[in-house]
Parts: sequence; C-alpha cells; structure tokens
Amino acid sequence: MTEATDLAAAAGSPDPTVGLRAVVALRKLLERLEAIQVHNARKQGWSWQQIADALGVSRQAVHHKHSRTGRRP
Repeated sequence: MTEATDLAAAAGSPDPTVGLRAVVALRKLLERLEAIQVHNARKQGWSWQQIADALGVSRQAVHHKHSRTGRRP
C-alpha cells in the first residue's frame, strides 16, 4: 500500500486519535502535492488563471497562496 492509501484507511479509524492524526497527515501531503504541481505548471508557462481553473479556485486565491518569491515545493 502507498502512504496515501494507508493514511486514508487510518482516517476512517473508529479511534479519533488515529483518525484525526491521519487527517492532519493527509492535509500536509495534499498541500505538498499541490505546491509541487503549481510549481510544475508555472515552470511550463501556465498562467495563474489556468492553474486556478484546474484547482477550482479563484486566480487571486492561488496566486496569494503560491506566488511568494523564492518559494519552492
């Protein structure tokens, strides 16, 4: 199994301690994956609007979250 699959299974645990820890880990993994893909898209010349459309958010939201100078995934 993959890390994400293991975490998803743990997130469904009836034990809240296990489930909530897994939710936190999944959130961190998701944020990291998003940062990597936004970085990849920008390197390939995608506009902030194209990225926002793909993520289903506003251009302002994605730009604010990912446009910090020198920020790398």
